[in-house]
Amino acid sequence: MKTITTTVDLAAYCQEAAAHPYVTVDTEFLRERTYYSKLCLVQLSMPGTDDSGAVLVDPLAEGLSLEPLYDLFRNPSVVKVFHAARQDLEIFFVDAGVFPQPLFDTQVAAMVCGFGEQVGYETLVRKIANEGVDKTSRFTDWSRRPLTEAQKRYALADVTHLRQIYEFLARKLAESNRSPWVEEELEILTSPDTYITAPQDAWQRVKTRTNSPKFLAIVRELAAFREAYAQERNVPRSRVYKDDALVELASNKPTNYEELGRARLLMREGRKGDVADGILRAVAAGVACKPENMPQPDRSREKLQVNPALADLLRVLLKAKTESAGVAAKLIATASDLDVIAGGMRDVQALKGWRREVFGEDALRLCNGEIALTAAGSAVKVVSV
Repeated sequence: MKTITTTVDLAAYCQEAAAHPYVTVDTEFLRERTYYSKLCLVQLSMPGTDDSGAVLVDPLAEGLSLEPLYDLFRNPSVVKVFHAARQDLEIFFVDAGVFPQPLFDTQVAAMVCGFGEQVGYETLVRKIANEGVDKTSRFTDWSRRPLTEAQKRYALADVTHLRQIYEFLARKLAESNRSPWVEEELEILTSPDTYITAPQDAWQRVKTRTNSPKFLAIVRELAAFREAYAQERNVPRSRVYKDDALVELASNKPTNYEELGRARLLMREGRKGDVADGILRAVAAGVACKPENMPQPDRSREKLQVNPALADLLRVLLKAKTESAGVAAKLIATASDLDVIAGGMRDVQALKGWRREVFGEDALRLCNGEIALTAAGSAVKVVSV
C-alpha cells in the first residue's frame, strides 16, 4: 500500500497512469471548520485487478505539489473516473482552477443505467463488484498523521472497486447508446458557476417566509456580508451567523449595538467586533435600498393555473416512461416540474435534452391532447388520439 509524499514520485506515477485509458480518483477532506474544503488525501488507481496500481497521495506532505496530478487531469486521452464527483471537483477547481477532462461520474452513470437516484458507492460495490465496504473509517479525522492502516485500506477501496464499477457502467452505456445522456449531466459538474457563490447572490439560498422586496433587500445585504466574510476568513458561513439569525436580523432591523444585543438567535461572536459592524452596515444598506434595486422574487410559477387532472396524468406517464427506460423518475422530473408543465410552463429541465427524449416529447403531446393513456395488464400504454 504505497503512499506518495514527494512531487517526484507523484510525477512518476502520473506519467505511468497517462499510458492507460482511465484512472480512478477519490479524495478525503475536512470542511466542518472551514469555508473551503481542506484536502487531506487523494486516492488514485490505474486499471487492474489488484492493488499494485493504486496509491495514496498525501497533499499535506511538506513540499509536495499536486501539479503532476493536474497535468494528468488535463490529459484528454485518460478518462478520470469519480463517484459523486461534485465535492472532489470543487476542491480541484478552487485549488488550481482545473477540471478533470474527460470526466466520468459513476453515480450519474448509475442513475442513467437504472440503479436509482443518487445511488451510493457501497450499493454499487455490492451490486456490481459483489464486495462489501468497511465503513469504520468513514468519519475519521483525515488531517491527522500518521494515517492508520485501517484508514489507508478504507481510502484505497474507494478507487480499487471503482475500476470494476466504471468498466461495467461504461459497457452498459455503450450498449444502450446513453453515453451522451451522461455527458449532458456532467456539463453542470464542470461549469465554474456550479462552485462559485458570489456574495451578492447568496441571498437566494436563504429560505424566508415572505417575498416582500423590502424584506429581501435586507436579507440580500446580510447574506452578502456573511458570504464575503466567510470566504475571506475561510470559515463556515454558519460560524458567522446562521440562516435563522439572518432572518431574525432582517425582521428586526437593528440600528445600533444595543438593538443588536437583543437578537435571540445571534451567537455571542456576532454581537461585537467586525461581525457586528458588518451586520449594522448591511441592515442600513438594505433599509436604504431604492425600490427599483430591490430583489424581485420569481413569481412566475405562482401565477400558473395548474390543471390537477393533467398533472396526475403526467405523473402516470412519467412512471410508465421511467420504468420502461430503467431510469429513476426523480432524475427526469420532480412533482413540482410536473405541476408547472400542467400549468403551461415549458422552460423546464424535463422538456430539454435527453429528458425530452425519454419523457418530454410525450408529455407535450399529452398536454396538447394528441395522446391518451390506457392500461394493458400491469403496464400503461400510450395511445395516439
